[in-house]
Amino acid sequence: MSGDVARLRACATSACASHTYNWSVGELVDRDQEHLRLLKWGFYITAGMIGCFSLFSLVYIGLGGLLAFIPIPATDSSGFNRRFAEALFLGVGVAFFLIGLTTALLTYFVGRSISERRRWIFCMIVAGLWCLRVPFGTAIGICAILVLIRPSVKALFDGERMPPAIPTPPYSG
Repeated sequence: MSGDVARLRACATSACASHTYNWSVGELVDRDQEHLRLLKWGFYITAGMIGCFSLFSLVYIGLGGLLAFIPIPATDSSGFNRRFAEALFLGVGVAFFLIGLTTALLTYFVGRSISERRRWIFCMIVAGLWCLRVPFGTAIGICAILVLIRPSVKALFDGERMPPAIPTPPYSG
């Protein structure tokens, strides 16, 4: 490691100094890669949490199904319609389950898109929608937008070749 540093210092003070290197490009790419990696895992973990929480809606679906199979008259003497309660429990349970499942799948797909460096617009749209989910969604949505709007990250999504992390001077052998 110290030999590499010495070689770089020697090159910077010798004839190689006439070449112009953008030494910060490698650092920016490393920072962008790290931020995208953290965003990817943030979206994966969030998708898993949403998927687990959406399973709680199965309790409503179960209660609605239980009410549907208990042999009680459809309308009792008080005028309460039992079928309405069944439909309400089933409808709310199914709606929450589908919304949770859809949100979890979209969030997972954003993490996967970030991992593959594809679908930049889709990632931006979902990050914007995540800003509406206070408090954790707002944090991950804003962080995602701040990372994704960088020109260097946009270039990664456009498929441009990444520069090396540490630019190597030309070999003078």
